[in-house]
Amino acid sequence: MALTITFEMKDGVARVTLEGELDAGVAEQFRQVIENAAAQTPKRLVLFMDKLTFMASAGLRMLIYAKQKMGEGVDIYIIGAQHPVVRTLEMSGFHRSVYLKDTYEE
Repeated sequence: MALTITFEMKDGVARVTLEGELDAGVAEQFRQVIENAAAQTPKRLVLFMDKLTFMASAGLRMLIYAKQKMGEGVDIYIIGAQHPVVRTLEMSGFHRSVYLKDTYEE
């Protein structure tokens, strides 16, 4: 399955929705969205992952890149991630660097 990414900037919050599979073949597409978001200096990055069914190590690298690109002052929220994605985040220890939530409220 391909990856669909939507991006919206609202009230200083970069909102990115990921749907499908995040693997090496589409990691560059996600990187471009991250760069676009970072260029708008958000106060928060919110990644909606409830429809992301798979995340390869390339996807994890892009999340690490997002954390670095956004900088220390920007919190990253991962919303609604399915168990396989959460497991990948936990195995890498990256879950300690972001906020994992089931839902997101402004």
